[in-house]
Amino acid sequence: MRCPYCGYPDTRVIDSRPAEDRSSIRRRRSCDECGKRFTTYEKVETIPVIVIKKDNNREQYDRAKIEAGVLRACYKRPVSAADIQKVVEAVEIEVFNREEKEIPSSEIGEIVMDKLKDLDPVAYVRFASVYREFKDVNTFMSELKKILDK
Repeated sequence: MRCPYCGYPDTRVIDSRPAEDRSSIRRRRSCDECGKRFTTYEKVETIPVIVIKKDNNREQYDRAKIEAGVLRACYKRPVSAADIQKVVEAVEIEVFNREEKEIPSSEIGEIVMDKLKDLDPVAYVRFASVYREFKDVNTFMSELKKILDK
């Protein structure tokens, strides 16, 4: 592993343990050249999942897109970065556990909304308003009523 500080091509592993999500390994490393320490995460490579978009285009699953959507929904909300990462991880686990090579973006959106509903109701409504493309106030209000009735 190359050192991110000095670029030296050889580093030592000091400590290895499962990461919090239990799906990757956290490694503490030390550079023999500059002496600095850093952390890396090792994850098992999975079969690429293809996402079928609304317009029937296909693209490879991208965790960063899920993360960006959840971050936008949780903007200025009392939601910790750790909770956001847990939601993204839970969505990703659910998508990959289906063991399908292709998954519609609508299913991924529903999974994200389900996780956000438990995390923060305002973030859920924000995400739903973009995802479900609310056209007017009435559709927005009907979604709010669903939350309030529960």
